[in-house]
Amino acid sequence: MTLTNLGKITRTRLIVGAVLTVALLAGCRGKDYENPIGTNSQQPDKILFDKSIHQLERKRYTMARLTLNTLLNTYPDSEYTAKAKLAIADSWYREGSSSALAQAEAEYKDFITFFPTMDEAAESQMKVCNIHYNQMHTADRDPTHAMKADHECRNMLMQYPNSRHTEPTRQMLREVQEVLADAEFRVGAFYAKKGSYRAGANRLQAVTDHYPLFSRSDEALWVLGDVYSQMGEQYVDESYQAFAKLVRDYPLSPYVDQAKEKLVAADQPVPEPDPARFELQQYNLERQETKSLYRRVFGLFGTGAEVGNAAKTGEPAVTALMPTVPIGVGETRVDVDPTAGVSVQTIEGESKLDTEPDARRGANRPQQEEEGSEGGSQQ
Repeated sequence: MTLTNLGKITRTRLIVGAVLTVALLAGCRGKDYENPIGTNSQQPDKILFDKSIHQLERKRYTMARLTLNTLLNTYPDSEYTAKAKLAIADSWYREGSSSALAQAEAEYKDFITFFPTMDEAAESQMKVCNIHYNQMHTADRDPTHAMKADHECRNMLMQYPNSRHTEPTRQMLREVQEVLADAEFRVGAFYAKKGSYRAGANRLQAVTDHYPLFSRSDEALWVLGDVYSQMGEQYVDESYQAFAKLVRDYPLSPYVDQAKEKLVAADQPVPEPDPARFELQQYNLERQETKSLYRRVFGLFGTGAEVGNAAKTGEPAVTALMPTVPIGVGETRVDVDPTAGVSVQTIEGESKLDTEPDARRGANRPQQEEEGSEGGSQQ
């Protein structure tokens, strides 16, 4: 090896080492804080605040919280009070563990309570939604975080409709409701497959009514129509309504032709596709995310929610899905007169009330009294 080649290799190694060093230092520094205060004041409270942000950006979360609490306790009337409370919540949020995220949620809600008119209040509510969104599981697992994310995102849209965080939160809500609807659909399809038609129809009807943006709503309507047809002649109208809704609201569905055949065979009118629903479905289908090979293989071992098929436009549900009573449950049907065959008869002479012992006094009461009287006479 010549000296020239050796020099080139040495320079290359030095350059690579320098790049790795810079990258390592950048990683250690952490992410810049989003809500700093850009003033050059040298007041003690400002110095404490700047010191805490410096610690926060370098992932020294405990030290940052100690400094911020010192600021709040020493200068309770400081102009940095609101920012300090928000920074404490952000420090827990950045820490990222389950317990830290729970503490971050509590801190964000305290901030919203004390400073509801600040611009950061909407951001805090969005982060509360994001805390539960990032902890969602797949549709066949615990839905606790998905339900909480649904609640918090709806609160964000109702309380801060004009915020710059509204549209990202709305998309987050669509993806959350995709997971919730998928869970409900799986239960309904399972009941239908096992022959529990009333329970299956109850779940599937709720899915199609409450979550029209659900990516499998067309399949849910197809199964729902078939389930109603299995429940007897009194539910054929519900079956036709499900097939008609499938044809009208999901014209690009692969089940449309079969649904039309069902309607034609029963001499039922076949509705025309809704143009607005056609455009909505086409837009969302074109933007569904295709799983990569890596995600298809290694996604089997994860618990994160799959939201690639969630809608990208359209209004999500603004209320929570409430439990419903299955069709036919609680219905009372009387086919005969309840008083038929009932008559009144007057008893003449002695009755069992006169000749039989009183049941309220016990079956052995007369015998006990007789034995007692005999014992008394012997004495």
